[in-house]
Amino acid sequence: QVQLVESGGGLVQAGGSLRLSCAASGSIVSINRLGWYRQAPTKQREMVTFITGIGSTYYTDSVKGRFTISRDNAKNTMYLQMNSLKPEDTGVYYCNAVKSGMNYWGKGTVVTVSS
Repeated sequence: QVQLVESGGGLVQAGGSLRLSCAASGSIVSINRLGWYRQAPTKQREMVTFITGIGSTYYTDSVKGRFTISRDNAKNTMYLQMNSLKPEDTGVYYCNAVKSGMNYWGKGTVVTVSS
């Protein structure tokens, strides 16, 4: 069982930055993949980025060059640095962990980017 708690969301102007954190209940060393998803109002949840246990990363095209995912195994925490934010980045951001074929989710943190 993995419990995930997101933090760091908020209101920011376009062009600004935020850093999201996802704290796991236990060691993240054995977690195969950690990632961030987001869901904008009236839209489906979409994958934003993920990082594997060996540090490989994936970013959806719309955030490449602006977002950076990282993990700190010693702190059992994953981060999402978001720069040059755009209004279309607005949504609820969810932390996701894949471990032994099971998906775990946090409750989300709200990011609002004003124009």
